[in-house]
Amino acid sequence: MPAEGTDQAKQHEQPRRQGRAEPPEAAARLLEMHEQLIHARALQIAAQLGIGDLLADGPRTAADLATVTETHPDALYRMMRMLAALGVFTETDPGCFALTDLGVVLRSDHPYSVHATLAFGGATAQVFLDSLHSVRTGEATFPTTFGTSFFDYLTDHPEHGDLFNTAMREMSRPVISAVLDAYDFSYARRIVDVGGGNGTLLSAILRTAPGAQGIVFDAPHVAERARDRIHADGLADRCTAVGGDFFRKAPEDGDLYVLKWILHDWPDDQAAAILRGCRQAMAPDGRVLIIEQVIPPGDTPHPGKTMDFSMLTLLNGRERTEEQFAALLAAADLRLNRVIPTASPCSLVEAAPA
Repeated sequence: MPAEGTDQAKQHEQPRRQGRAEPPEAAARLLEMHEQLIHARALQIAAQLGIGDLLADGPRTAADLATVTETHPDALYRMMRMLAALGVFTETDPGCFALTDLGVVLRSDHPYSVHATLAFGGATAQVFLDSLHSVRTGEATFPTTFGTSFFDYLTDHPEHGDLFNTAMREMSRPVISAVLDAYDFSYARRIVDVGGGNGTLLSAILRTAPGAQGIVFDAPHVAERARDRIHADGLADRCTAVGGDFFRKAPEDGDLYVLKWILHDWPDDQAAAILRGCRQAMAPDGRVLIIEQVIPPGDTPHPGKTMDFSMLTLLNGRERTEEQFAALLAAADLRLNRVIPTASPCSLVEAAPA
């Protein structure tokens, strides 16, 4: 058998091996998984306090950091000692900490920063502690915990909305690069980025497709911010931003409609409505390109399975399998052409008129 086939076979065997353990080992592994909640919470707190930025110029004592962050010196030291044991910080002298190669991405100015992602996770952590509600009801927990829907909360708390937008940019960096490597956009004449935010993705695509025109389509207040980004990127001559409601209809006559991390926010009926809006607006030979995580079958490990539970808890949305995408597309009079893997956890789901 070729080497590639052998590797694939090993990947399929991995989940079964992971499930095998003697009882003492099994107990230890489950308790270790349980401790990850504590580790994650400490990382979120470190990000919320800006510890990465405070250590950017070199080691500082926990007492000094506690003064700046208005925290308890001994409590902060004990949290940082735990994170140092995990490799996030290093205790250079007793009570004095520095960033490691792992922890350096806590800095908000690092090109691969995860600061905003972790800090936003800290701001909304309670919803996951309450997520038994979602398991019991099949509905989002966020409205129960915070008294409003996820997106309304971001509007009502602009400081968290800004943090969320920064987190999305952080998470998008490796995905955008992987998408550009995996898909040839050069055939496109008119590209519509549905729910395109500030236009970062479409700007990157247009640089690889110099013959294409682009439209960022999002809520009116979002589209206004996208116009600034388009001008800053020097693309105003072939890209614009349009405000509207993607549950109704997308801009007309596109031959490629891109949806990145849009459909997973919504249950099937609303996701299908978004796709129908694209289908009704597209050129006769148009395509839809969905950029999302595709859930693999069985016990295969995949970060999309974690994100799927997060989408349920936060928004009553979901990640989908290839079969679920095919059914969703069919409900919008579209057919699934192919699923293209990328170097990121996301795949490209390409569809055309049925």
